[in-house]
Amino acid sequence: MHGSMKPVGWFAANMTGLFLGMRSKLERYIFRKKLKSQSGLSAGQSSKALRTGFYGVLKRLNYYKVAELRSYEVTKSQQTPQLRNFATSQLHMYDYIIIGSGFGGSVSALRLAEKGYNVLVIEKGKWYQGEDFPKTNWAFSKWLWAPALRWYGIMKITIFRHVGFISGTGVGGGSLVYANTLPVPAKAFFESGSWAGLADWERELAPFYDTALRMLGASPNPKFFDGEHALEALAREVTPGVGPEPTHVAVYFGPEGEETPDPYFEGKGPARSGCTFCGACMTGCRHHAKNTLDKNYLFLAQQLGAEILAEQEAVEVKPLGSPDGSEGYEVTIRPSTTWLKPKTKLQAKGVIFAGGVLGTLNLLLQLKRGALPNLSHLVGQQVRTNNESLISITQLEGDADMSKGVAIGAILETDANSHLELCRYGSGSGAWKLSFLPLVEGSNMGIRLWRMAADFFRDPVAYWKYFRVKDWAKSSLVMLFMQTLDSTVTFTLGRFGRMRSAVVGKDKPTAFIPEAIDLARRMERVLKGKAMAFGLTPIAGIPGTAHILGGAVMGKDPETGVIDKENRVFGYQNMLVCDGSMISANPGVNPSLTITAISERAMSRIQEKGSI
Repeated sequence: MHGSMKPVGWFAANMTGLFLGMRSKLERYIFRKKLKSQSGLSAGQSSKALRTGFYGVLKRLNYYKVAELRSYEVTKSQQTPQLRNFATSQLHMYDYIIIGSGFGGSVSALRLAEKGYNVLVIEKGKWYQGEDFPKTNWAFSKWLWAPALRWYGIMKITIFRHVGFISGTGVGGGSLVYANTLPVPAKAFFESGSWAGLADWERELAPFYDTALRMLGASPNPKFFDGEHALEALAREVTPGVGPEPTHVAVYFGPEGEETPDPYFEGKGPARSGCTFCGACMTGCRHHAKNTLDKNYLFLAQQLGAEILAEQEAVEVKPLGSPDGSEGYEVTIRPSTTWLKPKTKLQAKGVIFAGGVLGTLNLLLQLKRGALPNLSHLVGQQVRTNNESLISITQLEGDADMSKGVAIGAILETDANSHLELCRYGSGSGAWKLSFLPLVEGSNMGIRLWRMAADFFRDPVAYWKYFRVKDWAKSSLVMLFMQTLDSTVTFTLGRFGRMRSAVVGKDKPTAFIPEAIDLARRMERVLKGKAMAFGLTPIAGIPGTAHILGGAVMGKDPETGVIDKENRVFGYQNMLVCDGSMISANPGVNPSLTITAISERAMSRIQEKGSI
């Protein structure tokens, strides 16, 4: 219980919050019923009606502030003449409903709207403006997505038996929390995996990579700071003569902190401000410098009439009439940020799954058991982790400021199959420190625990210095080591319908990649620091990754893939998958650009409305 709050006060606050929440439900129901009786709402009337639909819920005293929670939020910059109110829009069939607003979903929304289609985007997370993001990652309720705790932030941590995942939540998906980094994979990616041979992927995707880079506002990082200089020092030791290259990042590098009218889309986009190199990209950019999807694809899509419904999650998709979906689909949604979860049914001629790997696979696995039994048996298989390792290095001597710069400012190719990047957080964001333990390896938990204890007694002074570090983000870098070498897990549904991981075959993800551990020890010497690992790695041997991929891979038929080379789901009409679950080989680099490019290609294959 927080502070000196008495049990009676806590109970009263929560009961009041529950009462007001139930009252708001009734008010919103009446509000929708009134709107349904109206027709031909103008843009001004619609936006005014939307604003009157806000409702307040009392939160715990001294723990939460009274907040305005909106099931459908539209800011002034997003109001367009074509925008219809959600309550009214339930009365007709959409051309496409897109489940998720990440890279694939955002691309789909804009390109389909450009072709004249009537589009609705469903997003589980909240709308976030710059000032809504947390100042540091100690503000858990704004940083982390944990609905059971009433935390509705931008980052979700999901732990399975064989791997742990970090993913993004909110309008804009992973772009809100990712490190902005946009590399093109090496040639091996385009020639391996289940999609190999379906097309000349490197050649076909080249123009779509160019489009994606332009749309995302990619620019080379113009400045190296202490973190990049540390990587240069490491490179002199491990790759003599070959240094790190500046990353291409989705960041606006105009005059620092100065607002500029839209510099990307001939004035059609929002104003931007020059990057201040504060290092806080992964807790949400508060300075309007990061080119998140709500500032490009989604912003432009809304101007063309696409609707975005936040704080709702899809729980059912079933064909209308013909079992192959050729007559359309009924999509059932429910609120994701309220205790009460009334369901709403929508209709669409086509559906695009774009809810990220965990969201899409969980829904597809559920649907294969029920409404979509003809999905390929490969749903949930060939899930990849980019063969990653996440290790933090905290300097124990010196005054270098590791928090200054963009989240990832440089990338080093350490060998033909491996890349290394150093990630940073903004000053004050030291919450990750709570989750790290000594970097040790061993074949079982007992050995690793023994080695952690031995490491402590071998050098207690180093641990004393580590625990006394005041600003973890200023003193620490997180090594992100990635390989093109393949490692996969399989997701299935357990007895109670919850998704679980399993290992099929020998190539499972490992928590202890020898090359990564060697680089971490070398970086310890460079920084005169201490290497630590995500806690579940030394304790349970579970690796972590920020890049979960696959599970709905491409193939030539349902026996070799879930979708075809045009991203169309085998067995169903007008149904596509456009997110990380479509990635059919291990890229070995940050995958956001690739997801965007493949989604651009998929949308280019859909004809304009009325041309068929």
